Amino acid sequence: MNERAAEDTGGHFAAFRHRPYLIYWLARAATVFAAQIQIVALGWQVYDLTRNPLHLGLIGLSQFLPALLLVLVTGAVADRFSRRKIMAICLVGMAAISSGFFVFTASGSQTIWVVFLLLAGFGTARAFFGPATQALLPNIVPPTLLSKAIALNSSAWQLATVLGPVAGGLLYGVSPLIAYGSSATLLVLAAGLVFLIPRPDQRTEAEAPSLDLLLAGFKYIWKEKIVFGAISLDLFAVLLGGATALLPVFARDILQVGEEGLGLLRAAPGVGAIAVAIWLATHNIRDHAGLWMFFFVAVFGAFTIVFGASPYAWLSIVALAGLGAADMVSVYIRETLIQLWTPDRVRGRVNAVNMVFIGASNELGEFRAGVMAAFIGAKATVIAGGAGTILVAALWARMFPDLRKARRLDGRA
Repeated sequence: MNERAAEDTGGHFAAFRHRPYLIYWLARAATVFAAQIQIVALGWQVYDLTRNPLHLGLIGLSQFLPALLLVLVTGAVADRFSRRKIMAICLVGMAAISSGFFVFTASGSQTIWVVFLLLAGFGTARAFFGPATQALLPNIVPPTLLSKAIALNSSAWQLATVLGPVAGGLLYGVSPLIAYGSSATLLVLAAGLVFLIPRPDQRTEAEAPSLDLLLAGFKYIWKEKIVFGAISLDLFAVLLGGATALLPVFARDILQVGEEGLGLLRAAPGVGAIAVAIWLATHNIRDHAGLWMFFFVAVFGAFTIVFGASPYAWLSIVALAGLGAADMVSVYIRETLIQLWTPDRVRGRVNAVNMVFIGASNELGEFRAGVMAAFIGAKATVIAGGAGTILVAALWARMFPDLRKARRLDGRA
């Protein structure tokens, strides 16, 4: 690692000079693109079958529960075994499950529990994939380039979230089978790319399995208040403010823009986010990183309120792009802080906990939105959630002063 650090002199896209990272970046982009196509197709298909927003919430819950139930195992596996091999195996499993959605649709079945069962399998594979993927990144690039690599990583994710939903909506409009087949093909491609990554430096855990070993990630996060504050801020902010699960409702019933419009709504947050990700890849946040994070979480909440109240498709798309841009800044700062503050020996377990928190904020947030929308309506649910996000930002800024005072993101004091 020291040798690699010495040979790097900087540059906005210096991380791409490391061939293992370039392959990693391409594999991650293909994976997220596949997942976006699949989730857009599933959201429309499930709502078409049931017309019940609660079932849209269950899509998120089905994917989140495996990560929650396996949190003590997934991180320990990432610290004990090859993270690269874990990624490849999980991608093969995810491709097989995408093929299961293809078969389900081709059969003409309307047994909705089959969809949730397949999603639980997909969530299980993703529960192991996430910590291994996140923990592998610092093994591929030197610490001096980590913040730039995270920004580039985020750009891959955001590029896929821009193109994936549009592709998902268009492909589903042509045929759901084409959407699910494309998703499975991309996941197989991603698995092949991961197999091409050379064996990286990784300090695997040598201790015998024990309860203390499994709980090490939780203990570290609790002890390091900057890490705990950053993770929990994202949990509660997005848990309250997330609105993506309800986009099929807005597309069909409120804005009346159809499948193609749903793809545009899903892509809009990524449009704003990828612009910010490109900027972050070429510029450092030089000071007051903690304050900027809290500010942009509040901005995320404000744009969520605008989206919930908007009666116009164009304004809704602009609001979603704005909340995506704000979220990109807070995600970038949070992920960089977590990676820089976490030693490699527990990085898998810390990232496993982080992935559960992210899953809780996203998938459990989708379940929360679906349940609330079934009782008070989609618009009221989104507006209330945005207000809650602003309140969380204010409370966390007061509760975690060390996080508020965090300044540099380049690995230096």
